[in-house]
Amino acid sequence: MPVQPDHAILPAADVLLERTVTLADEAATAAFGERFARALEAERDEPRKGKQAFKGLQVHLIGDLGAGKTTLVRATLRALGHAGRVRSPTYTLVEPYTVQRPDGELALYHFDLYRFNDPDEWADAGFREYFDSGAICLIEWPQRAGPLLGVPDLVFSLEVDGEGRRLTARAYSESGKACLERC
Repeated sequence: MPVQPDHAILPAADVLLERTVTLADEAATAAFGERFARALEAERDEPRKGKQAFKGLQVHLIGDLGAGKTTLVRATLRALGHAGRVRSPTYTLVEPYTVQRPDGELALYHFDLYRFNDPDEWADAGFREYFDSGAICLIEWPQRAGPLLGVPDLVFSLEVDGEGRRLTARAYSESGKACLERC
């Protein structure tokens, strides 16, 4: 397993777990999104004997245009119970979602930082509050925020691979590792 930090992780951090998954088609991407949603639920519901309560999760989605980042987010949201439209936040920068869970609401924020030209735009947009709220933050084009996002829990790197995609998932926190182990 490589121990090199992901190119988008600033400051550099150690990879706790890495997995590569071949996604043959959109159905395979949807299936991975469903597994990821179940892993999120399990991590959120995990009994916390002597541990801190679930504090949210930061997930970076890296890949070229058309690599499947929004498709993966859409599948995850659907599996978590969101029945409405899932928009790409390319122009709005963030799309908020709330799903009802047996133990209360779960807040998710889908960011797309593609249009940022300078990391300071992230700070100027006032997004820090979303990351300190215990929510799940799914961020496309995180590298556009530079080091301001800090180290994520998970990074999903998607690459076109013939007709399908190759997803390389890296965990940088214990919560991220627990989710990845369940995927």
